Amino acid sequence: MVVSARDVEVFERSRGRLEAIAYRMLGSAGDAEDAVQDTFLRWQAADRERVEIPEAWLTRVLTNLCLNQLTSARARRETYVGQWLPEPVLAGDRMLGPAETAEQRDSVSIAVLTLMERLTPNERAVYVLREAFGYPHAEIAGFLDLTEPNCQQIHRRARQHMAAGRARTGTDVAAARRIAEQFLAAALSGEVEPLVRLLASDAVGITDGGGEVPARTTPIVGGLQLARVLRGILRPGAVDRFLPEGPLTVHAAVVNSGPAIVAVAGGQVVGVICLEVGGDGITALKIQGSPSKLRRFTREWAAAHTE
Repeated sequence: MVVSARDVEVFERSRGRLEAIAYRMLGSAGDAEDAVQDTFLRWQAADRERVEIPEAWLTRVLTNLCLNQLTSARARRETYVGQWLPEPVLAGDRMLGPAETAEQRDSVSIAVLTLMERLTPNERAVYVLREAFGYPHAEIAGFLDLTEPNCQQIHRRARQHMAAGRARTGTDVAAARRIAEQFLAAALSGEVEPLVRLLASDAVGITDGGGEVPARTTPIVGGLQLARVLRGILRPGAVDRFLPEGPLTVHAAVVNSGPAIVAVAGGQVVGVICLEVGGDGITALKIQGSPSKLRRFTREWAAAHTE
């Protein structure tokens, strides 16, 4: 079916929101892009004159495409090499969607995206559409072919699962950047003590190499142990043999609404360390090193740092 300029315009007005929904549901910017492109193909093939509310139609199609991906992703992650972490997204990327409130920022944090792996596909869809985008239960039920009471029950169950595993911090961008800068200064000091002071005593470090680069397959537990590992990694020349040509540089940044450290070598982002902050300091480091999960981040980083 021929797509008119107006049809394309209608879709493009929804693209940013669709990407943000898909990213929260899938935890992968690459998979989110694919889901949105598949939604456009469905839009292209549809009898668009019979679509009364394009936004609702597109959201329904996207949501069900994501549900299919989540089901297959569960099987793939059973054979995943090492620890699985979500794909990080640089602050300002439209994939993150709305970030005006603490709740919206919290909904796209690496901590929350990781926790959402505990949810069933339906729970994740209902949670994302309700918590991050404020869709009413009646509309979500229509997207998922559920009854409204069933949708409400699934939402309650999803919230219980999520509440059991996290503490909400609601860090704003300015505070996140200050924390990242403080942590980076401690990490580059060459001493263990400044890092130990910032890390909770029971802090945990998780690394995702995706089987593509060397990475620990088990968590690092304890603030002192984490500090020692970081000091070793950031020692000049310590990891050069694993990197593209070019000096390794590290930068404080805001990633997925929270504080982070970005490592760059040879024009490529080779690692992103997302910091999770609790009442007694930094409670977790989520370290993404998988090259396939850093492609979009590298593009966005290069665009943001081109003078």
